[in-house]
Amino acid sequence: MTQYEKMTQTPIPRLILTLSVPTIISMLVTNIYNLVDTAFVGKLGTSASGAVGVVFGFMAIIQAFGFMFGQGSGSIISRALGNRDVEKGSVHASLGFASSFACGLLITIVGFAFLEDIVYLLGSTKTIAPYAKTYITYILIAAPFMSSSLTLNNILRYEGRAALGMVGLMTGAVLNMIGDPIFMFVLDMGIAGAGLSTALSQLVSWGILVAMFLTGKTDTKLSLANIRKGSFLLVANIMATGFPSLLRQGLNSITTVMLNSQCKVYGDAAVAAMSIVTRIVFFAFSVALGIGQGFQPVSGFNYGAAKYDRLRKAFRFTVLVSECIIVVGCAVLFVFSGSLIGIFRDDSEVIRIGVRALRLQALANMVLPPCMAVEMLYQSTGKRLGASILSSLRSGLFFIPALLILADLRGLSGIQEAQPVSLLLALPVTIPFGVVFFSKLPHGDEEDKNAETADT
Repeated sequence: MTQYEKMTQTPIPRLILTLSVPTIISMLVTNIYNLVDTAFVGKLGTSASGAVGVVFGFMAIIQAFGFMFGQGSGSIISRALGNRDVEKGSVHASLGFASSFACGLLITIVGFAFLEDIVYLLGSTKTIAPYAKTYITYILIAAPFMSSSLTLNNILRYEGRAALGMVGLMTGAVLNMIGDPIFMFVLDMGIAGAGLSTALSQLVSWGILVAMFLTGKTDTKLSLANIRKGSFLLVANIMATGFPSLLRQGLNSITTVMLNSQCKVYGDAAVAAMSIVTRIVFFAFSVALGIGQGFQPVSGFNYGAAKYDRLRKAFRFTVLVSECIIVVGCAVLFVFSGSLIGIFRDDSEVIRIGVRALRLQALANMVLPPCMAVEMLYQSTGKRLGASILSSLRSGLFFIPALLILADLRGLSGIQEAQPVSLLLALPVTIPFGVVFFSKLPHGDEEDKNAETADT
């Protein structure tokens, strides 16, 4: 069975689940790595831990550009392959990869030129800054590989080859977990060892992912010839299509900074509690998110192939399954909220603040699946304006005002309520987008109609 036949003929439930499992595993392993990495660095002291937290914010910027070029080119590629235009897909894969690498290289150059300013801009104190500068040096060296690896992983996912992407990302994550204690403690490199381990693991992941495109394991091919076929307009189209991802990541970074700033007024316990809640909620939501990411290539591929009934079935299945997962996950979060927060920090004040916030978010997160599915539907089918609007709702248009207003009116209670309120406000705005999309989508499959016309 060819990849085209697999994506357009495999029963929808089996296809989405097959594509979702590698993505879910990758996200879970990455989340576990982040926790393990934080634990290892924590042994070096509070300032070192703060340095990693500061640099993680910078890494999020690199990742945002990787996602922009990956989601942008991937969306175009899946529709091109659905339309059996492999050459167009290869040109956009090569352009997306090259643009992402170039953007990462630009970040490296600018980062080293303004290293001191960036470290303090990211939130370093005088005691954290020396550790942060050491750690971020390795991240800057790896930036082109980090950004373009994420781009290639997204392209693989949109091709319907999420398992190949999983191999690349998981190999890097596992190597990083092994490398951390060796470089940091056995070789006595300290925070520099953590940075070196991260940089080397990113390079290995990059090499594995590139090799998959060069050894015939993918439909699209990376080549200088394909890059030469490109143009500024094609790159601009990739960036415009992937802009919702950049917007989403950027707003998440901004709101994280704002949330921490509002919590500082109420002490370290409030900052720690809300940070822990965010981590727990994302970990629980990652499974449902993985189902959504399995839906994206199915959506783009079948939209490009004019198989509109399959697109409708895929959307319904995604909402149903992710909703079931979220309900179960949120029930666990609600019932065991205190114990879960206690795993990260055994402090009565942190647990008290965190329990209320976690329970409120658990209840509100039940509206996330339809919002997520509609947002991914718009981006995977190339509806750029709608996708950008939807991407900005939860993290920007609703959350920022809700945080500022509720924090002013209700203090710490308002801060705990801001995220749930923004989620609930997003639902009635998102649903009409889905209704409008499907009302304009033709019924039936165009290929089947053409075949019937030819027979008559």
